[in-house]
Amino acid sequence: MTCELCETDGGEVLWQNELCRVVLVDDADYPGFCRVILTRHVSEMTDLGKMGRPHFMAVVLAAEQAVREVLAPDKINLASLGNVVPHLHWHVIPRFRNDKHFPNPIWGAPQRDGAPPQVPDLADKLRAAFQYTLGVSFPS
Repeated sequence: MTCELCETDGGEVLWQNELCRVVLVDDADYPGFCRVILTRHVSEMTDLGKMGRPHFMAVVLAAEQAVREVLAPDKINLASLGNVVPHLHWHVIPRFRNDKHFPNPIWGAPQRDGAPPQVPDLADKLRAAFQYTLGVSFPS
C-alpha cells in the first residue's frame, strides 16, 4: 500500500524536524491552509510515544499561532481526520466569514463564491512566523 504523505512532502515545506514537518497546502480558496505531518507512518495519535505526543501537539499549536499572526482569520479550524490518507497529520485552516464554506467545514458544499484574502509573499511570512513561534516552543 502506498502513502501520499510518505512519498511526498504534502505541500511546500515551511519547517521540519526529525518528528514532523509543517507544510503550506496549495489551495487558492484557503490561503494559509497548513498541515502538520508526522515524519514516520502511523495513523493515530496514540501510536506516538508519550514523549512524541506533546512535541507533536506543540507544533500543531505553534502552526495555529503563526497562521493567526500572519492572516488574522475570523477562526482557525484544527482537524485530524485521516480517513482518506491514514497517515498522522493535522490540518490548520484559517477561516474567514466570507470564505466559500463558512461556517461549515471546508470539505462540504460551498455556501458562496468566497473571497480569499490576498497575502503577498505568504509562504515567506508564514515561514518566518513559524520559525519564531516554533523557536519559542522549542528553544535551542
